[in-house]
Amino acid sequence: MVAVPNSDREPAFSLPVRVYYEDTDSGGVVYYANYLKFMERARTELLRSLGFEQDELRLREGVLFAVQRAEIEYLRPALFNELLRVTVDLCNTGGASLVFEQEVRREPDSTVCCRGWIKVACLNEKTLRPHRIPAKLLAEIANVL
Repeated sequence: MVAVPNSDREPAFSLPVRVYYEDTDSGGVVYYANYLKFMERARTELLRSLGFEQDELRLREGVLFAVQRAEIEYLRPALFNELLRVTVDLCNTGGASLVFEQEVRREPDSTVCCRGWIKVACLNEKTLRPHRIPAKLLAEIANVL
């Protein structure tokens, strides 16, 4: 993946996230792995906003999505009780994969706390082998992102 920061344009999708005590270490700083959880939630909510539920995709299309690769930059700490905004932008599409650029920003000043490039693979639910992304889903994602 190419680690090139997002331009100054507005992100295609964003999700507000409050930092809870359970998200932090003993010093009140967001534990590093939890940024990945915040990013996963934002991608899930993006799909939901487009009318696609992951459990329904499994049942109707026979596909699952799994993170194949994650490249993360930790830039500034996020702290207990802060409001964050997790953004999602599409960087690249393949027949069976999508690459997203995501940022976790502190509100209201938009300080970037964490930036990541996440490659998600579409898999056949039975074989767990790569599977083409359903055309309707790919068209909706490409239209928005």
